[in-house]
Amino acid sequence: MNSPELARLAEPPPVSILSQAAYLIVSVHTALDDSQLLRLQHDLLEQVELRRARGIIIDVAALDVLDSFASRTLSQMARAARLKGAETVVVGIAPEVAMAMVRLSLQMEFVRTALDLEEGLEVLAAVTPTEPGAARRLARD
Repeated sequence: MNSPELARLAEPPPVSILSQAAYLIVSVHTALDDSQLLRLQHDLLEQVELRRARGIIIDVAALDVLDSFASRTLSQMARAARLKGAETVVVGIAPEVAMAMVRLSLQMEFVRTALDLEEGLEVLAAVTPTEPGAARRLARD
C-alpha cells in the first residue's frame, strides 16, 4: 500500500453506529461528503433491519454545517427507517447550523429533533413501543 492509502486507513471513521437496547446511536464525527452520506444511509438501514431497531438517534453535534443534500439525505433516511418500523431523532444541531438551515429554508421531514442525546433517548422512549410485540398489540386494538 502506498502512503495516502495507509494514512486513510489510520484515520478514525467519520461515523460510528452503536446499538443500545432497541435503538441505534449514530455519531457523526466530521463533515461527510455526498458519497459518505449515501454510504451511511445504506449502512444505517441495513443495521435497522439486522438489529430490529425501533429507534435511531443521529448526533450531528460535531458538524458546523448541514447543507441541502445532507438535510435531504437525513430526511430520506428517517422516512425509510420509519417504513422499517424505526423512528429517527436528530440531536446536537448547533445554533448557527439551525439558523443557516432556517435562512436556506431547509427542512427535515420525518425527523424529530432534540437538544442532546439524553433528550433524544427520552423522545424515542415516548414514541416507540417499550416491549416486543407492543406495536402488534396496538395495531390489533
